[in-house]
Amino acid sequence: MHRFYISPENWNPDALVLSGSEAHHARDVLRMERGNKLVVFNGQGREITAEVVDLREKSEIPLRKLHEAQTPPLQCRIVLGQAIPKGKNMDLIVQKAVEIGASEIAPLISERTIVDLDAKDAVQKKAKWQQVAIEAAKQCGQNWLPEVHTPRKLKDFFSSVEADASPARTVSPARLSDSQPTRLPPQKSGFDLQLIGSLQSDAQHLKKILADYASANASPARTVLMLVGPEGDFTPAELALAKSHGCRPITLGPIILRVETAAIYCLSVLSYELL
Repeated sequence: MHRFYISPENWNPDALVLSGSEAHHARDVLRMERGNKLVVFNGQGREITAEVVDLREKSEIPLRKLHEAQTPPLQCRIVLGQAIPKGKNMDLIVQKAVEIGASEIAPLISERTIVDLDAKDAVQKKAKWQQVAIEAAKQCGQNWLPEVHTPRKLKDFFSSVEADASPARTVSPARLSDSQPTRLPPQKSGFDLQLIGSLQSDAQHLKKILADYASANASPARTVLMLVGPEGDFTPAELALAKSHGCRPITLGPIILRVETAAIYCLSVLSYELL
C-alpha cells in the first residue's frame, strides 16, 4: 500500500484527511479511487491503515481509519552533523540517513563548505531537505521522521547542543511510555558518544571506540553524535573545536572516502552496532 505523511499538528485518528501535496499525489499522480486502502503516518511513531472515503473535494481527501499501530522508537538516537557538500549530494545523504535510522540531521556550514548560504537560503534548504526526509520515510517504512535542522556553523551547532542538554530540558528515560512517543532524550553531557571523522594521525578506528565504550559501560550508547566533514575535511581549528566539546576523532580506514560515502559508512556501522 502507498504511504502518506500527515504532520503531527494535523494528526487526528478520528478525522483523517490528506491535504496539500499529499492529496494531489494520491488523486492526480496515483489515481487512487474511493475504497482504496493506504497507510498514513505522523513521523512520531503512529501509523494508520485507512481507506479513501471521498474524492470530490480537490483540496482534501477524507479517510476512514481501519487499523492503528504504534512503532517504538529506535534504541539509539543518532544525530548526523553533516558539513554541506557541493551539488545535490546533501539530498542523497539525507535520504540515506533516514533509511539507515538517523534521528536528526544537522547540516553544517564549515570553513571549507563550498555552498554559500545566507539566512533566507538556509531556511529554504532546511525545508527542501525536510521534504527529502519525508519522501524517504514514506518509501522505506520509517514511522519516526528525522528532523532536519537549519544549516548553521559548527560553533553555533555546539552552542545549541549545550542548550538542549541543559537540566531543564533533560527527561528521564524511565518516564517515557508507549502512550507518549518521543525521541530518546540527550544525556546531561549531550551525548553518550561524540565522534568526528578525521584524516589526522590521532584518529582511532570506530570499531575500537565502540568496543572501548561497551567494555566500560553496562549498556550500549543510547545517544551518539556523528560529525562528517566537507570535501577536504574539517579544518584543524574546527577539529580542535570539536575535540574541546568532547568529540573523538575516528578514521574511516586507509582509503579516503567521498563525503556521501563517509556519511553512509558511519551511519551504517553505528546502526549495525547500536540500533
